[in-house]
Amino acid sequence: MADSLKRRYVRRPDSPVVAIRLSLDTDGLVYRKWGGEQRAKKGDWLVDNDGDVYSVDADVFARTYRPVEKGPGAYIKTTPVWATKAEEAGAVKTKEGATNYQAGDYIVSNSSDDSDQYAISAAKFEALYMPEDEEDRS
Repeated sequence: MADSLKRRYVRRPDSPVVAIRLSLDTDGLVYRKWGGEQRAKKGDWLVDNDGDVYSVDADVFARTYRPVEKGPGAYIKTTPVWATKAEEAGAVKTKEGATNYQAGDYIVSNSSDDSDQYAISAAKFEALYMPEDEEDRS
């Protein structure tokens, strides 16, 4: 269960990811991560987030990421996320599978209605995101 304070965050502008579209003739990619089996399909994106590699649904990637001028394959998440700290360990269903989390990790959603959730460790989340109301101060 998450604590009741859900807040909007934005990605820090100095933390792009490297991404490549899975544009291969494939029935999909199955891999293990976050304590469960994950799935990517043709057209989804493989993302390297500072050494943390995972897939992102094609529609979600198109809606939330934009290319940056740091070179080919560099993207930045441009849309806000909604997040709250987990009070206890659990799991959240994602578009790719499921993600296990520990107490203190963040439960994050790309939409305000929590329909597109994932979990991320507190240290990683706090390094990559800042509260939206602090964006103008950075």
